[in-house]
Amino acid sequence: MTRKRSLFNYLWVTLLSAFLLAIFLSPFVYMIFTSLKTGEQISVLGSPLWPAAPGTFEYEGKVLEMFSVPLPDGSIKDMAMFKPGRSVSLFIDPDNPDAGAIEWEGNWRGLERPWQFSPAWSNYADAWNSINFPRLLANTTMYAIISNIGVLISCVLVAYGFSRFEYPGRDFLFIVLISTIFLPGTVTVIPTYTFFALIGWVGSWLPLLVPTFFANAYDTFLLRQYFMTLPKALDEAAMIDGAGPFRVLWSVILPQSYPALMAITVFHIVYAWNDYFGPLIYLSAAREKWPVSIALSTFNGIYGSRPELIQAASLMTLLLPLLLFLAAQRFFIQGIVITGVEK
Repeated sequence: MTRKRSLFNYLWVTLLSAFLLAIFLSPFVYMIFTSLKTGEQISVLGSPLWPAAPGTFEYEGKVLEMFSVPLPDGSIKDMAMFKPGRSVSLFIDPDNPDAGAIEWEGNWRGLERPWQFSPAWSNYADAWNSINFPRLLANTTMYAIISNIGVLISCVLVAYGFSRFEYPGRDFLFIVLISTIFLPGTVTVIPTYTFFALIGWVGSWLPLLVPTFFANAYDTFLLRQYFMTLPKALDEAAMIDGAGPFRVLWSVILPQSYPALMAITVFHIVYAWNDYFGPLIYLSAAREKWPVSIALSTFNGIYGSRPELIQAASLMTLLLPLLLFLAAQRFFIQGIVITGVEK
């Protein structure tokens, strides 16, 4: 009885998880389907959700549209409309085209149309060529990689200082750093922009890249908490062997912190990839330096009547961060395992 109950609970949890996962992924699936549709399918009322094209049949050198026609015996057959009419229309049976036109009485506009699976892969090529995707991806990748290097270097050093060294005012300085999290970004926009404008950095990547080399509170807090879980006995053993503080950081701390470093890398690259406000302020006049986030906004305004191109461009933009997240999954799992063993 207990075994059957455990099996029932397992199946119930599995089905519930699958249902919640399907709901969570439904917008992503809708994006994929829409990106593969044609403009004609989107404009037709009652078209299927999946990418498809209306059925056609070639007859005497002409391409005829297919309709699901009800026959006198009560059955429904897919036939090609040869000549539409108000009350009587002529259809061709695709299975027997030599029989000629068949008369059908009724309003053909109320007939349903058979659809065939037909993804429009050309939407991706059109979106790729419309906004110069290679340059935009290069700009965005450069921004994400350089800023991520700055975040890792600065946050690792600051977190190492807060977690491994004793000095007067350390806890107070850490509280001050953490308190900056509560400072709204909108408060610092005007003074920050004014400063960068005075030194002539507006219109370049410097206002977006240089600040990343000065540690931020979020990533510093995460790394500090992770470093504090590592036993200090390892540091002392390395110092006995003659290692200095930077040697301890490089050879002892960092090799054991790959899960935390990878988490920060993924989070920051996704943030930089989606960053819209910063590039909009500092790069609005430098069109050749735009990242993909700014270009997509302009693209949506130009091609607002073609949702298939908008979804195709958005999906291509989403692909690289998604692949990065999938590649980094094993590091997250490793971090969970290490934490569980230590506790």
